[in-house]
Amino acid sequence: MKVTEHIKNANGKTLFSLEIIPPKKGENVQTIFNHLDPLMEFNPPFIDVTYHREEYVYKKHPSGLLEKKTTRKRPGTVGICAAIRHRYDVDPVPHIICGGFSKEETENALIDLDFLGIDNVLLLRGDAIKSEGKFIPQKDGNNYAIDLLHQVDGLNKGVYLDDSLDDPTPTDFCIGVAGYPEKHFEAPNLEMDLDFLKQKVEAGAEYIVTQMFFDNEKYFEFVDHCREMGINVPIIPGLKPIATKAQSTILPSIFHIDLPVELSEALQQCKDNKQAKEIGIEWGIKQSKELMERGVPVLHYYSMGKSTSVQKIAEAVF
Repeated sequence: MKVTEHIKNANGKTLFSLEIIPPKKGENVQTIFNHLDPLMEFNPPFIDVTYHREEYVYKKHPSGLLEKKTTRKRPGTVGICAAIRHRYDVDPVPHIICGGFSKEETENALIDLDFLGIDNVLLLRGDAIKSEGKFIPQKDGNNYAIDLLHQVDGLNKGVYLDDSLDDPTPTDFCIGVAGYPEKHFEAPNLEMDLDFLKQKVEAGAEYIVTQMFFDNEKYFEFVDHCREMGINVPIIPGLKPIATKAQSTILPSIFHIDLPVELSEALQQCKDNKQAKEIGIEWGIKQSKELMERGVPVLHYYSMGKSTSVQKIAEAVF
């Protein structure tokens, strides 16, 4: 079932969902099951699965020459989606990214997902790899998320790269995209960022999932701005429970977001990560309850492979 159908069928009730990351190379799918099993009592209708592109490493030889090698630290998004569907009968939402894929490779992945009966995709440009510093598109790939969206929307209309196909069957993916309540860090201003988002909706995006935020007012203002611009698709808030004291500085640095003064000061006063985790849970409960009271369609948690904090928040909220 499509994400939008789950929201419609909920009749105004706030749903619970989460995002997971594939296990590291060398681990297996049981790692995912151990993470998800405690959370299934909250009946997530869909679960997002991130994709991690190849990275480059340089191996130094005794001669001093450097050899460029590729490595994948977290393989298996398509397989994990199939496993989630089989084990839990829950709709998986694979992330599809521009970086590291040619258009042909993207189409092949989408064909596999369609074959598996997966109805939803979340489309993202993806981050730059560490060795390059800035995002560099794959040769013969999509440059931006909207280009990727055009490709998926084309498949939904039966337009494949191989135009010699005789009467190809259209796919029927429900397309989600990302939104940034505090602006994408590469956008020159919030207004232009919202304009880019509107272009994605006009091109076929059916729902939006926001980047993490810790100040609900940022989300409410973002939704108001979207509605004023005519963006009327569901906007799902993304929440991340803080788990360590260091995240009070790491998260703003990596994701270009602000922490409220009250939360930041509380974390700075923590003696250890145990206290920081407790504060993260308390803040997550407070955020979730307020968002639910305002009638958000879904509370979407970035679990990062750890279920304890999300479980405690969900127990207090759902």
